[in-house]
Amino acid sequence: MTTVSVRIDEELVRAARVSAKAEFRTMQGQLEFWAKVGRAALDNPDLPASFIAESLISMAEPRDEATPFVPRSANNE
Repeated sequence: MTTVSVRIDEELVRAARVSAKAEFRTMQGQLEFWAKVGRAALDNPDLPASFIAESLISMAEPRDEATPFVPRSANNE
């Protein structure tokens, strides 16, 4: 993967550092994550941003660590 240097507002960088620490990412990783969420939100305006963020996080999890989906109706049987 190639990298590109860009200028980003200092306030946004500070916010990314705080969020990155809380979410166990690098500051650069946090900015990339926000960019992916924003792009997906623009592509899917009917979906809440929180749903998009959680979906992106789950897609990044290793498949062998995933919890199988069980519909609620299956729990009531």
